[in-house]
Amino acid sequence: MVVNLRGLNMSGNSVAHDQYRLDFKELDGRLVPDSPSWLSENRQIAFSEFENLGFRTTKRANERWKYTNIAPLARTGFRYRFEPNEDVVTIRSIRELLPWHEDWTRLVFVDGMYSDLLSNPDNNSSDVYVGQLREAMVDRSDVIENSLGSLVSYSKDGFLAANMAFLSDGAFVHVSNGVSPRKVIHLIFVSTGDEDPMVSYPRTLVLAGSGSDMTLVESYVGLLNNSYFTNAVTEVLVEDGSKVEHYRYMKESQDAFHVGTSRVQLGRDSTFSSSSFSQGSSIARNDLGVTFNSPGSSCSLSGLYQASDSEHVDSSIDIDHASPNCSSDQYFKGILDGNSRGVFSGKVLVRPEAQKTIARQADKNLLLSEGARINTKPSLEIFADDVVCSHGATAGALADELMFYMMSRGIDEKTARSLIVYGFASEIIDKFNLAPIRDRIECLLLDGSDFQ
Repeated sequence: MVVNLRGLNMSGNSVAHDQYRLDFKELDGRLVPDSPSWLSENRQIAFSEFENLGFRTTKRANERWKYTNIAPLARTGFRYRFEPNEDVVTIRSIRELLPWHEDWTRLVFVDGMYSDLLSNPDNNSSDVYVGQLREAMVDRSDVIENSLGSLVSYSKDGFLAANMAFLSDGAFVHVSNGVSPRKVIHLIFVSTGDEDPMVSYPRTLVLAGSGSDMTLVESYVGLLNNSYFTNAVTEVLVEDGSKVEHYRYMKESQDAFHVGTSRVQLGRDSTFSSSSFSQGSSIARNDLGVTFNSPGSSCSLSGLYQASDSEHVDSSIDIDHASPNCSSDQYFKGILDGNSRGVFSGKVLVRPEAQKTIARQADKNLLLSEGARINTKPSLEIFADDVVCSHGATAGALADELMFYMMSRGIDEKTARSLIVYGFASEIIDKFNLAPIRDRIECLLLDGSDFQ
């Protein structure tokens, strides 16, 4: 493939800028002496793939990005931060941005780099490991080598390729067989930004041993209102009979770009539930994929996404029913104002061997302005004949008669709008079982400052 580093290649893909190449060369030189040979090789292969793939800006024959224009992201030469920018981040500053509880086990990464000062790993038990991926690559090299990258393929995705190429650290959570951690595990990724656009590559690997039970929270927040790019990848391997309760909270800067890719693999009779909240970003994408690898497992996925002004939020949810007697439930809601755009693409694949599958999928949207738009496309591909599957999508405007009714009883317009928005979202909010997350979202909705 012929690549022009100052434009687009022949296929219409955006290409890696010179800045990415310069940063990779410097980072690789710094990491090689301390990295396992297998990781160094994977990084080199991944960057070669990234140079060929870039970030695809063409919409033709690019169904996964059909409604999201990533050209503004692709043409920006984001710089990699080699030194930590911890001086501008304090416990107080991040507590104001995200759900918080002092008793939660906490790992904090600032611009992709681990902060020992802000973290509270609490690794007093040999049965639960919550720590740096960089250290685990040395102490638990065999486990990491066999698991890292096992659920994602960077040969066809420029974002995944870039994340692997620039992998230097991340979060590693390993819960042993039959263990239930006493505390919630909170992974916090903070972007500080700079005068020049910066990029970070958060990476998370979660291993839930057989019969384990854990609660995990991922938070992505921006400290300053400037342009930066967060390219995050999370892999969760849920072994037989285990249960993972997962939450994802994203509130980035309004001028930021966020692409989050999560992949989950479920073992026999396992359970995975995930609730997500997204707000902010010029372009934000939550790409979640779940594979049923063995019979008897289930997953419940819910999400609430908000956008205002010219923000763009994209939710791509894929469920692969590759085994029989499994169930999945998707329920997402969007709240859009100003000239914002929302995208929901949910695909459920039921393979021929996946008999006795139960799959439900729904996406509902509230449009608060004439300029707001939603492109929603739930879909089913069913190749088995003994299944119960359904899908649907709705979009509606704010009801004038409801606003009139509330205002005629002395409620001001701002409060009335906030109450209607909250009423619409409450069904999803109730799925957040952790009070700090639920309270944070309720405050954002009832304040209503983003929807005026």
